[in-house]
Amino acid sequence: MTRKLVRFLATLAFALSVTALAQTNSSAAALPAAPSAAAAVPTPTVGTGTKIATINIEQAIFASNEGQREFEALSKKLEPKQGELKTMSDELDSLKKQLNVQEGKLSEDARNNLVNQISQKQKVFDRNMQDARDDAQGQQNEIAQKILQKMAPLLMKYAGDNGYGLIIDTTQPWPQGPVIMAGPSFDITKAIVEAYNTQSGVAPPAATSRPAPTRPAGTAKPATTAPPPTK
Repeated sequence: MTRKLVRFLATLAFALSVTALAQTNSSAAALPAAPSAAAAVPTPTVGTGTKIATINIEQAIFASNEGQREFEALSKKLEPKQGELKTMSDELDSLKKQLNVQEGKLSEDARNNLVNQISQKQKVFDRNMQDARDDAQGQQNEIAQKILQKMAPLLMKYAGDNGYGLIIDTTQPWPQGPVIMAGPSFDITKAIVEAYNTQSGVAPPAATSRPAPTRPAGTAKPATTAPPPTK
């Protein structure tokens, strides 16, 4: 997601939390309005490697060439709705300022009429804002789910090829996440992004594009799990 979309829809979140890959995937939760990644990826046997690694799954999806392309396209697609909501917000602010400036100068009927206008427009704005958030969340989830479905098998193969028996997602910082501390030598996020870019064949964004987006801080995410790696 681009910075513009993050600023305007700051409460959006998407579900990308991946638990330790040595566990089974029987309890995986499907993302809203999107097929389950678990249903698309067969559950392999547990890997026999002994090495441990960490990966920020969310960062890997956002940083991939495909992720940057898809979320940039989503941001542009949502720009008309953003403009519509901004117009409604500006109109509301104007009416509220008018009420504050003319407070004590308006007749009771005029004041009540202005208050009612503000109240009605606020309800419409709130409803439209929530609908926009829900729609953007659903589309965001679909993009993330699509990429995760293709990235999970690659991650499992990487784990098996390199002797990893446990890979832990660090998308959520401690204490929300399971990892208190892990040095950079454990992190394989960059390696997975590079491998995924090669596999996907999607070209990197143009040099003039904005940096890869990050998830808005402080937003909650439903959990999605990926199958354990094979050896």
